[in-house]
Amino acid sequence: MINVYYYVLDTLSDWELGYVTAELHSRRYFKKQSPHVSVKTVAPTKEAITTMGGITVTPDITVDEIIAESSSVLLLPGADTWDEQKHTPIIEKASELLECGATVAAICGATTTLAEAGMLDGRIHTSNSLEFLKMVCPNYKGEHYYKDVKAIADSELITGSSASGLLFAKIVLEKLDVFSDDTLEAWYNYFNTGDTKYFHTLMQTLDK
Repeated sequence: MINVYYYVLDTLSDWELGYVTAELHSRRYFKKQSPHVSVKTVAPTKEAITTMGGITVTPDITVDEIIAESSSVLLLPGADTWDEQKHTPIIEKASELLECGATVAAICGATTTLAEAGMLDGRIHTSNSLEFLKMVCPNYKGEHYYKDVKAIADSELITGSSASGLLFAKIVLEKLDVFSDDTLEAWYNYFNTGDTKYFHTLMQTLDK
């Protein structure tokens, strides 16, 4: 089983993880014999949070309940409240997860917390821009590893900009190997272009 932990916090950017969480939860395009995927929301406490879009989310579990194993996945969304002290435990947990071979995927503002903690100093990564990271993260020293792309993976670490939701999801889904290669390609092409020919291709890949 794959345990996916979706960290939630006030002002969470609703759109950034929408593609990946929808596909992991629904399993609608999963290939046959895919492992069971459990998606749980996690926060410092079980107190409800309010997203940027005004949606109220009550966390399923707290940070101390995360199981640190190589098959685990931690999703860190963008938000305007990452600088609050109460989020320190999840950054520490992210470091622990990377050390044990688990996947940590951070997008937009979440990349700043990893940068400030030194976790991007020796790994290929991206964010909203290099200037953005250097401006908001005084301790950041990973400039030589920065790539000016929407989203990118470096082994167990996946990072993305605020505009990378779809590509970010593709990289996460590819990492988890829950879609067949042709399904994933057709899925991405359809949502990226809106061309119906890719939707037909997507449906055809599910019959194999």
